[in-house]
Amino acid sequence: MRCKTLTAAAGLLLMLTAGCSTLEKVVYRPDINQGNYLAPADVQRIHTGMTKQQVAYILGTPMLDDPFGNNVWIYVFRQEPSHENTTQQTLTLTFNDAGVLTNVDNKPKLDGQKS
Repeated sequence: MRCKTLTAAAGLLLMLTAGCSTLEKVVYRPDINQGNYLAPADVQRIHTGMTKQQVAYILGTPMLDDPFGNNVWIYVFRQEPSHENTTQQTLTLTFNDAGVLTNVDNKPKLDGQKS
């Protein structure tokens, strides 16, 4: 009798645990997108020698700019799909004093990866 009770309790516990993880996938979670959407085709159009106006025309205004000057623009796009890993893309653009693009640094990153 005791063995049957323990077996039934273990089975019930197993079903509850498996049921919760299955239930989590069924529950609706919206996709969350934050920041500047960076289309790969638009990012490929950016190259050194462009002016700030040309870059802004293609990518829009940056999410962040350098607080100590106006020569670094940072575009960040973070995407959190409903039941998948979060990804983040950071595009850092450096301009010279004349407002001409001198450096493009594009870093895609998955959550859980080290920078």
